[in-house]
Amino acid sequence: MNFLGLCLLTLWLYLPGFLANTFAMMWGKWLPKTGYGPWPIDGGRTLSDGKRILGDGKTWNGLIGGSLTSGLLCMVLVASLGDVPDSSVALDENGIFAHPLQGSDGAWFAIGGEMLTAFILGSFLGFFCLVGDSTGSFVKRRRGLKREGDVSSKAPLLDTLPFAIMVFLAGQLFLGTSILADSELRLPMLALVLFTPVLHRSFNVFGYKIGWKDVPY
Repeated sequence: MNFLGLCLLTLWLYLPGFLANTFAMMWGKWLPKTGYGPWPIDGGRTLSDGKRILGDGKTWNGLIGGSLTSGLLCMVLVASLGDVPDSSVALDENGIFAHPLQGSDGAWFAIGGEMLTAFILGSFLGFFCLVGDSTGSFVKRRRGLKREGDVSSKAPLLDTLPFAIMVFLAGQLFLGTSILADSELRLPMLALVLFTPVLHRSFNVFGYKIGWKDVPY
C-alpha cells in the first residue's frame, strides 16, 4: 500500500476519534435546547491568573455525548465490515477499509462481543480526542483567549492539533496489539496531524453553516 493509502487507512481506523469534536459540538448545541445543560466542565471556575480553566465551550454534555456517539459510530463501522480478519493478516492486505477490531483479541477493551468491544474502542478514541481538545482550550485560556458566552477566540493550531495528537498518542500507547497501534501508521499519523487544521476547519465551517456551531472555527 502506498503512503496515501496508509494515510486514508489511518483516518478510517481513527474516524470515531476524529469526528468526536463534531459529535460534541452537536451535543453542546442540541441538548441545551431540551432544557438540559449546558454544563461547563470547569463549572465557571478560574485559576490564580483570574482566567477560566477551560471556558464555556467545553461542557460535560459535549464530552460525554461526543465520546459515546463515537462509540456508536465505531459499532456501525464494525457492523458494516463483517468478520474480523485474523491478526496475522498484514496491514497492506486489508485495503483502506480495514477492520477496527483486527488484532484486538485479548486487549483490555475486548469485553463481551464485537459490538461492545467496538463501542468501548470508539468511546475511548472519542474521549481522548476531546481531552486533547480541552487541553488546547486550557492553553488558550492561559494566553488570554476567551470562550465565554458569545465571545469565542480563534487560535487555528490550538483548535486543531491537540485533539489529533492526543487521539493518535492514545491509540499507539494504550491499544496494545490492535491494528490501530501498528507502528506502520506512525508516519501517516504525522502527515494527518499536519493536515488536520484544514480538515477540522472544513468540518467547523460546515457545522457553522447548518447551525451546529456559533462560530466557524
